[in-house]
Formats: sequence, structure tokens, C-alpha cells
Amino acid sequence: MAIIGSTLARIKSDPVAYLGGAKYINDLFGKAGYRLRDCVWDPATTLGIFILQILHGNVSISALRHLTNLDIKPSTYCDARIKLPAKVLAQVVEWLCGDCCRCMEQTRLWLGRRVFLSDCTCVTTPDEPAMQKLWPQPKAQKPGCGFPNIKLLGLLDQVTGMIVHLTMMCLNVHEMSQLPGMHGMLQAGDVLLADRGFCSFMHVAMLLKSSVDAVFRMHQKQIVDFTPNRPHRLKGKKFKRGMPTSQFVRRLGHEDQVVKWARAVKPQWMSQADYANLPQWIEVRELRYRIEERGRRTHVVTLVTTLTDSMRYPKHELANLYGLRWQVETNFKHLKTSMGMAQVKCQTPEGVMKELMIFALVYNLICAAMTMAAQRQGVDRSRISFIDTARWLRSQCTPQKEKNVIDLVVNKLRPGRWNPRVIKGRPKEYDRMNKPRREYTQPVAAQDVAA
Repeated sequence: MAIIGSTLARIKSDPVAYLGGAKYINDLFGKAGYRLRDCVWDPATTLGIFILQILHGNVSISALRHLTNLDIKPSTYCDARIKLPAKVLAQVVEWLCGDCCRCMEQTRLWLGRRVFLSDCTCVTTPDEPAMQKLWPQPKAQKPGCGFPNIKLLGLLDQVTGMIVHLTMMCLNVHEMSQLPGMHGMLQAGDVLLADRGFCSFMHVAMLLKSSVDAVFRMHQKQIVDFTPNRPHRLKGKKFKRGMPTSQFVRRLGHEDQVVKWARAVKPQWMSQADYANLPQWIEVRELRYRIEERGRRTHVVTLVTTLTDSMRYPKHELANLYGLRWQVETNFKHLKTSMGMAQVKCQTPEGVMKELMIFALVYNLICAAMTMAAQRQGVDRSRISFIDTARWLRSQCTPQKEKNVIDLVVNKLRPGRWNPRVIKGRPKEYDRMNKPRREYTQPVAAQDVAA
């Protein structure tokens, strides 16, 4: 196992030193089925330079010779990256990310439970025919005027912020169809925290079957009524508009109740066998709380959870827990904005997959450094500056830099901060592209040529 805690501060000029060293990396590739050869560009060297490239903001290949002691030729480096099979690299990255997560001790649990965050985000790729075929752009955009989009379903650890699982899919694929891969990373007793897009009978029932609890925002189309012993809809009978489908079971407090959810119609993404294995009814807890702070966009929040024990899981604890859900948005912002993953650069689908894998690996390494800095400086991990941590790691990878451990920047504690989604900078006064670029070509006027 790569002991990151004892080697992260001694990176020196070897980009894979904090992952266990070159021998450990090559052994992992051999274990994954890659045929090792005695050459200069072995898997460890290629992976190390790849990590260095992403860590420095996904710089161009021609800039890598300034960051290492190696005379890197772009064509040679590209060939070395191509030789690494995507499936083998995915297996190695999964093992390395697992090492990162195991080395980071769970210093803070929520009421004795591990909490994981889940959400989706999108990245764009170069407009190449192979990309358009695999990850087509939105149908509303005209051909040649947009970019292929990849939807990413991520599972992140709430304490460390590390990526536990990442699934790539097309933009028009429902994320619920990719849940089995994400659920395989969860253990019995874990808690999954997500927004209303993940709130459905099928998802909650699948989690209960795996002994995993859920805390979701209630879906906007779900009718919730906290009146005790209220009526509910029955199949095959007429009902009044606004009547809830859930059956009242018992009251736990003000706007806090346990209800029964009936199995809904089978969705398209679920197989008939999996649908038949789900129960007819499940018991869940519905609760509602209000945000009284001035300037908040949302004043009323309704949650649904499988944690029905109100003594062990009070209402205010669940409200505080859901307030942590925004961390996943911040983590995706670090990935896409701070690290530059919003637009990947590789020109082939396999290259894009490899690029996203290394982005996830480098992100986890930065989160590992943030966690250790927070423990050393005695603050919460979320207050350690992500950008400052990335800068420190870059400095440790510079051969001429003297290696040292310093205190990282700690962000100010600003609870309840809220800002509207507005942009201050004015856009350029150019029209949006609404037809392919080749159709914009105009004949040059004679006077312009003369000038």
C-alpha cells in the first residue's frame, strides 16, 4: 500500500513518489495485466509525467520539458500514453485512489456513520466525429455549433472530499441507470446524501436492500402532507387533486412523520427482474424545516430519509447534514474551474477517458494533502485552500525547489454565506455561433487586400 502520509512531504523530483514509487506503480500495472518491458517510458514514468501535466493545469506537452529533468519529445510522450490501455489504467487508478482513501483516517463521522455525497456534472470534449458519436452534443444545438458533452456521476467522501467512484455516460442517459456501479462502492451502514434528482422509490428501495441509508431532498413533484391520519391515493379509485400518494404511519414531531411509499411504475432504465425484486412498500421519514436567514434563496426544505429513529437522528441533525450537500458542488468546481477539467483536450475517446482518470487521481492527491494539512493545523479540511494546496504540490514536484512542509492558507469561516448566481464580467460583443464556422467565411474585399 502507498503510505501517502509519510511520503507526501518528500516528493522531490519524482511525481509518483507519493504513490509508492516507480516499482510499486509498475507492479500494479503488471497485476492489472499489462505486459511490462524494460524501456525508458515504462508505465510509472508515463503516469508520473501525466500526473505532473494535470497538476500544473493540464499544460501543453511542449511545456513539460520545463517542469522535469527529462528531455520530453511530444511524439514520444504521446506514444507512451497511447500504449497504456484504458482498462488497465482504470484499474490502476482505482487501486491508487483506494490507497489514498485508506490512508486518510476518518477523523470525523456524522453520528458514527460514514457519509457520501453524489451528484452529476458535465464536461466538454473537442468537436471530433468520434467524440460526437460516443458523447453527442445536445439536440437543441445545430451540428458544428456545439461540443460533445460527457455526463459524470460522482460519489465523493464527505469528510475528505475524495472521489470514490466516477461514471462516464452520455448526456441523454439517465443517471439512475448507472446506480449499480456507484452502489457497489457503498458498505452497509453508510449514508448517501444527494439532491432531489436522486429521490425516487426505486433508488431508496435499492439502497435499503443494501443496508445503506439515504438523505435526499424531496422531489418537486412529490406531494407532502403532514396532517396526521390524512387520506392518500389508492390505485383504481378516484382522488382529489393535491392528495399525497404516501400512507401516513406515525407522527414524530412538528412537520416530521413516517410514511409508507408504494412501488411506482417500472422506469425504462430498470430491468424487469430488478423491478420484481423490489418490495411493494417501504417506510421512509418525511420532514420539513425552514431557513430563516436573510438573503437565502430557499426558505423551506423538505427531506426524505430512511433514518426513521427520531431519538438517534433528530430533525436538526438531519437539517445540518443536508446543509453539507453543497460541498459536492464546491468539489466539482475545484475539478472543473481550479484544475481546468471543464474542457478536456485529448482528440480521441480513449484519450479523453484516460485524461479524466488522471484528473480524478490528482484531485484525490490534493484532497489528501488538504486533509493532512487540516490535521496538522487544527482546522476543518473544508477551510484549507484547494488552490494553495495545489500550488504547494506543484512546488514539491519542481526539481530545483527545496522540499519543506509549510502551513497552507486557511479560508475564513463564513457560515450561511449565500451569493446569487450572477456574473460581473461583461461578455465580449460578439454573436453566438449558430452555424458551422466554415459557413462564416466571407470573400475578402479588394480594398482590404490593398490595405
